[in-house]
Amino acid sequence: MSIDPLTERTGLTPEERRLRGSIAANTMWSKIEDRTAHTAAARRAFMDRFEVEVDPDGTLSPQERATRAESARRAHFQRLALASAKARRARRENGGVRDGA
Repeated sequence: MSIDPLTERTGLTPEERRLRGSIAANTMWSKIEDRTAHTAAARRAFMDRFEVEVDPDGTLSPQERATRAESARRAHFQRLALASAKARRARRENGGVRDGA
């Protein structure tokens, strides 16, 4: 059985890496006073992605661009939900075993 390259490099199992990441995230959030302000740039960049997707040439009115971008955002999350539902069904049908595990 081959060893996960990250386990080999870090000496940490996948579970230990997840725990380490969770500790880091909780430590960071414990020091942030305004979570909304802290994530504002990321949220704006996320929405900008959809605005560029629906209006790559910038020819739509700001209101129409925002309306279409919101529809594109909803479609994105619906695609994620569909993929998640398919993965859950596949795990259920496969006796709870994840692909690649």
